[in-house]
Amino acid sequence: METGELGLFLNNLLKISEIHDDSLNGLQVANSGSVRKVALAVDVSLAAIVEAGKLHADMLFVHHGQFWGKPVALTAGVYKRIRALMDADMALYAAHLPLDLHPELGNNAQIEKILEFPVKRDFGDYHGTVIGKEVVFNEPVSVEAIVERMRKGLNCDPKVWRFGPDKISRLGYVSGGAISMMDQAVQAGMDAYITGEPAHSAYWTAREAGIHVIFGGHYATETLGVKAVGEVIHKEFGLETVFIDLPTGY
Repeated sequence: METGELGLFLNNLLKISEIHDDSLNGLQVANSGSVRKVALAVDVSLAAIVEAGKLHADMLFVHHGQFWGKPVALTAGVYKRIRALMDADMALYAAHLPLDLHPELGNNAQIEKILEFPVKRDFGDYHGTVIGKEVVFNEPVSVEAIVERMRKGLNCDPKVWRFGPDKISRLGYVSGGAISMMDQAVQAGMDAYITGEPAHSAYWTAREAGIHVIFGGHYATETLGVKAVGEVIHKEFGLETVFIDLPTGY
């Protein structure tokens, strides 16, 4: 199919034009005009582009793209990435916040589905856009029970700051690097907060507030939306899709 046609479909599916974001969401790099196979990855990287090229992909779909808010010089690593895309005649499509908050395909909606969390409402305001979820358990659960759900469902090894109560009744979660939004969980009186990766500056705030913070990994919490988009592309157009798994350890 035509690259522009697939790009327009993804723009409409993910409501790209409706969501303000530092990321240049949408088609970031074109190709010569057609797509028969789509590779998907969490991050744009030379490794992802090279692997997608080996798989003969015509488009690489990523969550964390190449262009963010301001012009960037095509030098050093950026040059190598763009050169590799051009050499492979491969398009690059990125969806950041639109893929975090999509009600069905988004990273946070997929976490709800896979972990079978009883989500009560949306949670987590990021510059005017709510991207996460609030969970309310009918019967309070232990930190260990939540960690085990995450370990099995997200294929990760969660790290925990154990500063909250013995049992958790309410928690908030936002995928990726959303430790800066932990304060919102504290202000809401939640027992726990889940996100991807920690920050040194948040440790004492969490400890003094008496809230558990559980880290599933930035990468692990943001593979789900990418994979879900791949399934939609395959279902809608019959295109071959493949997820390139390149974990970073964070």
